[in-house]
Amino acid sequence: MPLSKQYLKSKPEVKVTFAVDREAATGAEQVFLLGEFNQWEPLELKKMKSGEFKTTLNLPTDQQAQFQYCYRLVNQEGEERYDNDWAADDYVPGPFGRDNSVIRVQ
Repeated sequence: MPLSKQYLKSKPEVKVTFAVDREAATGAEQVFLLGEFNQWEPLELKKMKSGEFKTTLNLPTDQQAQFQYCYRLVNQEGEERYDNDWAADDYVPGPFGRDNSVIRVQ
């Protein structure tokens, strides 16, 4: 799962591209990003022609040093599973018995 960051010089923000490649999506019809940066509200990633899912967000660099997040993958039958980002900066134990991915923004 690729993760890329571009720090902006004009604002205290970092442009982050979250992506789940086809292999990691393993047949998912939809992929959602959930994180501290959006109060854990699901944000649907766009499915690309390559089978990859992707979205880009600007995250503040002046509020906190890092944010927790994870992905929710939904298959054709509507079954859901949660997964972490293979390219995350770190992992921390989450409140539901699984780890959350961490992205550092400073």
